[in-house]
Amino acid sequence: MTARVGIVGIGQIKFGNLSEYDLVDIMAYTATDALIDAGILENRRIIDQIFVANMLGGMINHQTGIASALVSRLDLEPTAAELVENGPASGASAVKLGYMAIASGIANVVMVVGGETMRKVTGWEATDCVATLGHPEAEYDMGLTFPALGGMFARLYMERYGVTERDLALVAVKDHENGSKNKYAHIDGTCTIEAIHDSPNAHVVNNYVAEPLRLFSVCPVSDGAAVLILVNMDSPIVEKFKKKPIRIAGIGSATDTHCMHNRKDPVEMGAVKLSAERAYAMAGVKPEDISFAELHDPFVILELAISEEVGLFPRGKAVEALRRGETGIDGRLPINTSGGLKAKGHPVGATGVSQVVELVRQLRGKAEKGRQVKDPRYGMSVNFGGLANNVITIICAKD
Repeated sequence: MTARVGIVGIGQIKFGNLSEYDLVDIMAYTATDALIDAGILENRRIIDQIFVANMLGGMINHQTGIASALVSRLDLEPTAAELVENGPASGASAVKLGYMAIASGIANVVMVVGGETMRKVTGWEATDCVATLGHPEAEYDMGLTFPALGGMFARLYMERYGVTERDLALVAVKDHENGSKNKYAHIDGTCTIEAIHDSPNAHVVNNYVAEPLRLFSVCPVSDGAAVLILVNMDSPIVEKFKKKPIRIAGIGSATDTHCMHNRKDPVEMGAVKLSAERAYAMAGVKPEDISFAELHDPFVILELAISEEVGLFPRGKAVEALRRGETGIDGRLPINTSGGLKAKGHPVGATGVSQVVELVRQLRGKAEKGRQVKDPRYGMSVNFGGLANNVITIICAKD
């Protein structure tokens, strides 16, 4: 029988501009918080394996071997360690590998760390680094960045389903409100629909980045780290931890074509749908069982599209739920309670791990005042690389 895997420790540093600090130091600082949260700081050598998620360390920080460096920084030799690189899905991939290590019997205790310092370079340079995810000839060499891809996807989706730029602004207003109450969020200020859309001068503060996406439709370039400590819930070792485990109930992953133009329908994200179906099947739940969700939204249009692909709303109907307030904290199905990538930030290697940190905080009932979901049972995260060409869905449960 496969071992049950739970999360007994979490850590996260406030996302933002941390460019004055060393990448591995940021990871080690956040890992220490997770060790304290789990109650094993002095007993940390019970960790059997570390998985470190990072996408851009070689390009931006001129540093490889990050997993080995982190083990030394934490004084954890000879703990096994590997680096996981799967684009902006690196974090969720590392969680998946941590789960697999415990479920297979290779390890009983695993630390999963995600981290990135993208603001060591300019925003243009960071955008260029992320653009290496694209096809080197058909996309990258043509100057096609991911904001540009996001803009084209947004235009297609908006025309098909009647979504307006005002609707995109409504997502931003919701996410900024959530982020303003999240002590870890990069952007901790609110915005109003009047300021970023309805007023005559809104275009001055909310100008186009990649039409129809405006400044408030895209995520910031962020630094940050997030950490999870996973444990075999069926081993006596679970008694060494002070926190009751939050169980990882389901994980699903899938890929789609590398290039969007090769998909039968570029508005449909088949890998998102399939990864969610696999996670639901593993968890033994249905979309209607999900209490809240953290969805990968470097561009706010993706919050709407992903919520439909994973079955939380019928296709084309997510925007109606948004307008009715159903996806707010007090709504029927809160989405991106952390502020999402839009407001919490998107340090690419850390994002998937931080999404699961948010699931744990909510399921523990320990989110900040005004941001806590009422009586959550199941939380879902969707993390992907490229434009939905490599996707991991994770469902966590409060037993």
